Amino acid sequence: MSHSHSYLSQVSQIASSINPDELEAQAEALVELRNRGGRLFLLGVGGSAANASHAVNDFRKLAGIEAYSPTDNVAELTARTNDEGWDTVFSSWLRISKACNKDAIFVLSVGGGDLEKNISPNLVKAVDEAKARGLTILGIVGRDGGYTKKMGDHVIVVPTVDSHRITPHAESFQGVLWHGLICHPKLLMNCNKWEGVSK
Repeated sequence: MSHSHSYLSQVSQIASSINPDELEAQAEALVELRNRGGRLFLLGVGGSAANASHAVNDFRKLAGIEAYSPTDNVAELTARTNDEGWDTVFSSWLRISKACNKDAIFVLSVGGGDLEKNISPNLVKAVDEAKARGLTILGIVGRDGGYTKKMGDHVIVVPTVDSHRITPHAESFQGVLWHGLICHPKLLMNCNKWEGVSK
């Protein structure tokens, strides 16, 4: 079997293994967030940071949700990393933003954070900060979901079907799933450009 055949077969396997009810629960939580005028803070590092940036655009433009990603502000991100340390860059952002129980965080991560292994400690501290402030905690994560799954309200774990492809599958399905949220009829407020163009 070729790599491409194997990879796409695993994509199909993952898609059929995810519980659609979990995506519906996230959609409902986001509808409630928008209805109460809350803000959505998308948190991710590495490839997940790029996904968070893309998702911010979609949630703002298409779903009418006030959304932000701390990694989009490179000056603040690097200043905080330099002066205070990498592990608090997201929790500090939430404090300065006066995040409250009207708001939510949405964690995009391959592992969901793990302090014992010193992986994404900034996500762990952000989840703790969000919990202390009463925010809703959403997420799309891989592996076993890590700290985000343990502490979150509505967190989807992308199943591991191949231990050598955890990262590409997890990061790919972040996009698949948040796009599923954006085009949900309860969330979508503005059409995508191409769907509005006649043939």
